[in-house]
Amino acid sequence: MLKYSNSNVALNILWSKGKINFKYFCFNMNAEKMQLVFATNNDHKLREIRDILGDSFNLLTLKDLNIEEDIPENEPSLEGNAMHKARHIYRILNINVFADDTGLETDVLNGLPGVHSARFAGENKNSDDNIDKLLGMMGHSKNRKARFRTVIALILDGKEYVFEGISEGAIITERRGREGFGYDPVFVPSGSNLTYAEMPLDEKNKISHRARAFNKLKEFLYLYEQKDNKDRI
Repeated sequence: MLKYSNSNVALNILWSKGKINFKYFCFNMNAEKMQLVFATNNDHKLREIRDILGDSFNLLTLKDLNIEEDIPENEPSLEGNAMHKARHIYRILNINVFADDTGLETDVLNGLPGVHSARFAGENKNSDDNIDKLLGMMGHSKNRKARFRTVIALILDGKEYVFEGISEGAIITERRGREGFGYDPVFVPSGSNLTYAEMPLDEKNKISHRARAFNKLKEFLYLYEQKDNKDRI
């Protein structure tokens, strides 16, 4: 039986206005799985999240909905940025949505780059430039302690939820590895000798900050869906 929710109605409206890809319209309108929009156009991030969430949910991205805009991240905290992005898309689509923001925090730089991580070296969000600036500011400091922190903001059936994942580690003095993205080539998580960029994705997704946050989201969604199914009986 097809479940008609606010999500289905929103998708139907988007399809009628030519604002959603045909394959995603067909896929989602005939699915029993929970439908969610991930408010991102970052392909690297999407690949990680789909690996973590698996095929348990119908996951749409902004590109699937033909939304190409770069949502501003002007809030003073990761929590603020994530919630701003989720609320922005929810206002447009009235559909269940989640967004995330991630920051790298270093002890020697008093938490920098933090909420400014993506644009640390400029608005073009160039990862190599960001790493160069970070390593330059840290110099030869012996204190290399750092942590990645991911915050997820979820709006589900009109209610707001927040999830957090943290990965402690250290910043090395030169890049290593070709996998991952962002600051991955210079971040070594605690308990490992490899940078994130040296790890296969499945290994990274066992320990990363993003994996920890999204696993909390995944567990919450499972429990929410189970409760929703019981309430329908």
